[in-house]
Amino acid sequence: MAIKNDSIVVEVVYALSENQILQRLDVPEGTTVTQAIALSDITTQFPEIDLTKNKFGIFGKLAKPETILRHQDRVEIYRPLIIDPKDARRKRAAM
Repeated sequence: MAIKNDSIVVEVVYALSENQILQRLDVPEGTTVTQAIALSDITTQFPEIDLTKNKFGIFGKLAKPETILRHQDRVEIYRPLIIDPKDARRKRAAM
């Protein structure tokens, strides 16, 4: 993907157990996490994504919605946990 002047390339990813999507985008420098998600149009494909409730990360580290992206950042949209991982381990250990 060619980079235009004053633009960067980023990826926006979202994964369900049965379906994953990765969108590569050419965005203006200064684009935030939420702006990149909006530009990806991923919320049209996955209407369950709520930008006011879902958490976001960049390469596995939590990021705030207003975080400004850098060239080749990967924005990850995290799904809400169904069960706390610690509780899941306790239940497995109790069996």
